[in-house]
Amino acid sequence: MIPIISIVGKAESGKTTLVERLIPELNKRGYKVGTVKHAAHGFDIDKKGKDSRRHMDAGADSVIIVSDERIMINKKNDNETLDSVATYFSGVDIIISEGFKKENKPKIEVFRKARHDKPACMGDNNLIALVTDDDLDLDVPKFSHEDIKGLADLIENKFL
Repeated sequence: MIPIISIVGKAESGKTTLVERLIPELNKRGYKVGTVKHAAHGFDIDKKGKDSRRHMDAGADSVIIVSDERIMINKKNDNETLDSVATYFSGVDIIISEGFKKENKPKIEVFRKARHDKPACMGDNNLIALVTDDDLDLDVPKFSHEDIKGLADLIENKFL
């Protein structure tokens, strides 16, 4: 099973920025990384009138779009879990999800004191690290927002 780690935190805490900085550090170390982004407000990857959208509109449950550069899967969501989504990944060493704080997966929370009063995952037994600018102590390793190498070391030692 491919390890899955969730980068979590409240809105505007810096989750995407952390993922953007963590991926190249893990790549430099020789790891292939897959990501899953939770879109709480929905999204649409296919424009009305395009052939692949027409397939979905006709009733297809899944459509795979293939070009020389990439493959996209458009599948109706049957309340997929992170574990079931992991089946779409092949050839990666680790999956980093952004969001999914309710899933029972190891979590790294991004917390900025200037944005929020308290972290989202206080008391969560799945919390494995905190990336913060605060002096908060949640009994997990704590990293500054700049310590990407230290965070990658933790991930590498614990999951890879």
